[in-house]
Amino acid sequence: MDFAGPIDPLTGTAAARFGLYVHFPYCLSKCPYCDFAVAVVRQVPEERYARAVLAELDTRLAAEPSLRGRTLESIFLGGGTPSLWHPRWVALVLEGVAARLKVAPGAEISLEGNPSVADAERFAGYRAAGVNRVSLGVQSFEDSLLKALGREHTGPEAVAAYETARRAGFDVVSMDFIYGVHGQTRAQAESDARRAAALGPEHLSTYALTVDRESLAVATPLSRQLDKGEVVLPPDEEVVEMTKAIRDAYGEHGLARYEISNHARPGYGSRHNALYWTGGEYLALGVGATGMLLTSAPGERPSGYRYVNLRGSDAYMRAAEEGMLPESSREELSPLELFEERLAMGLRLRSGVDWEAVCTRYGQDPEPRRKEIARLVQHGLARLDGPRLVLTEAGADVHSAISARLL
Repeated sequence: MDFAGPIDPLTGTAAARFGLYVHFPYCLSKCPYCDFAVAVVRQVPEERYARAVLAELDTRLAAEPSLRGRTLESIFLGGGTPSLWHPRWVALVLEGVAARLKVAPGAEISLEGNPSVADAERFAGYRAAGVNRVSLGVQSFEDSLLKALGREHTGPEAVAAYETARRAGFDVVSMDFIYGVHGQTRAQAESDARRAAALGPEHLSTYALTVDRESLAVATPLSRQLDKGEVVLPPDEEVVEMTKAIRDAYGEHGLARYEISNHARPGYGSRHNALYWTGGEYLALGVGATGMLLTSAPGERPSGYRYVNLRGSDAYMRAAEEGMLPESSREELSPLELFEERLAMGLRLRSGVDWEAVCTRYGQDPEPRRKEIARLVQHGLARLDGPRLVLTEAGADVHSAISARLL
């Protein structure tokens, strides 16, 4: 890898400090568990959408001229199904971004791909456009589970997509999986993990299926099915056993758990995703995209804002084309709010976080937290590695509860 990126001193993790997320909202169909801003259309307005994204970038740079001097260390094209976007329009966006902002040599440039839209010519086109990392949304190799998740590809098609990415010249391939699916057994979860690791990817993201029905901005078909009792997720104890089986299978193939839901070979952690876990800043363009920028000067206690774009693709494109910021909301972030995010997200990393330094940086008193940290260490949920508070495997499984006690 040409560019390892800066090391975050509070976690020791290689992470981009300033990145760009581009959301491509279009899909062939919508998965029943998905609450992202996606649109199922017969014909994707590929060129219009690409130009709208660049128009939004122009408007943001006009509103915040200081951004022009910043250097992007990562770019992530997510969705939705970005592999529906023709390579020529992906190239247009990446070239347009590079013409407006500095992009670090060797910057990590990722694109999410759907195994059902993964032909060789398309992948070769992305590689030629500058994409150097592909993340395939596999979710499972079991056809019955793929059907339950509303996915249109099959297990063999997922394997074929991985092989296609390799033939297209991608040296870094990641795959996403979901476990704890209704109807899934521990044996199936372990089988998925072993089959995925055996293919030889550099990175695997594996998430437990959760449905927070109280906080969902948009109700999903799965959340409604759960409410009606039409489907039942595996019990927590079974999901924990799946987690252990997956972790062991990945570890046997040299993929270390560097974040609660992410495993990688040494040197291949996602630098863009690590940006979110280490308090980095990120521009976000496109339908429903969320960005976060700091407004404080160097040396001051951090403060900033988070914005969320319009979720409707037509409304978004009209606003961008008219030179308006296509936002649905903007939230000011205080040092306390940024502290809470920085500590909670840092604890997701297996390298832990220098919790006292985080307290100092964001103006929080570390003293009230010492007793709780001592209790966590005593009960085997955490350990102190020099200045860093590190969750053990048992602690990582209950990360949310531990974070809440420390905030």
